[in-house]
Amino acid sequence: MKAYVFPGQGAQYVGMGKDLYENSEAAKELFEKANDILGFRITDLMFDGTPEDLKQTKVTQPAIFLHSVLTAMNLGDEFNPEMTAGHSLGEFSALVAAKALSFEDGLTLVSKRAMAMQKACEIEPSTMAAIVGLEDSIVEEVCEQIEDVVVAANYNCPGQLVISGSISGIDKACEMLTEKGAKRALKLPVGGAFHSPLMEPARLELEKAIDETVFSDPICPVYQNVVASAITDAATIKANLKAQLTGAVKWTQTVQNMIADGATSFTEVGPGKVLQGLVKKVDRKITTAGFDKFEN
Repeated sequence: MKAYVFPGQGAQYVGMGKDLYENSEAAKELFEKANDILGFRITDLMFDGTPEDLKQTKVTQPAIFLHSVLTAMNLGDEFNPEMTAGHSLGEFSALVAAKALSFEDGLTLVSKRAMAMQKACEIEPSTMAAIVGLEDSIVEEVCEQIEDVVVAANYNCPGQLVISGSISGIDKACEMLTEKGAKRALKLPVGGAFHSPLMEPARLELEKAIDETVFSDPICPVYQNVVASAITDAATIKANLKAQLTGAVKWTQTVQNMIADGATSFTEVGPGKVLQGLVKKVDRKITTAGFDKFEN
């Protein structure tokens, strides 16, 4: 079975999507529609902006969504997913690809999500850190011992778990995890504690927007971050999406479950190759591929 996966924040690069815009009339039309929906020319920032421009959450998230979704659309009949999943932000791309959400509604939700997350980051300074070389259970145990907010946020692959929380909590956790034998405990250059309880203000804001949006049953199972299992009905998709901002991204478990359910190949659609690498770390035998550029 063919699994298609969609990247999240961090995969952006200057020039992303430019070849799609220049070579596909359909993509160009949707890029321009996106400029209108967002109220600013995101295409200018994607194609010719600076890395700093693209790092702004309000730009990064819609930019990656647009690149991913329009690349998938451009594949035409070649794009025939039997299951989809996306890493954090990428879940919105996966839902549009599986026709659970329209392009316009997906972009609007992503934009609202980015703005809400930005606001939540400003309320309380917070951060994230990548922990490499420890069992998940050890990382979870240390997080539970710390009085400040610190939680496991991204289960990226075996031996790589990202934690999220207050700055003092993350500092303490990094120190304790290094003592426990972590190969690396590296604070990440992010604006806040994504996928933690500190995103509750953003979750409440996004919940309202999700409630007001029409979702359909997807054309194939979508493996959602917070449950890591196949979801096929619109109501459950909405509930899981609401929980995503404060819940963990169970990517390792998602890939394992997709493989257990019959996935034989994983194709990453969108900027970069991060997810292909993570899939290989879960199971080296699985075939991976990616679409990042315009395909004739």
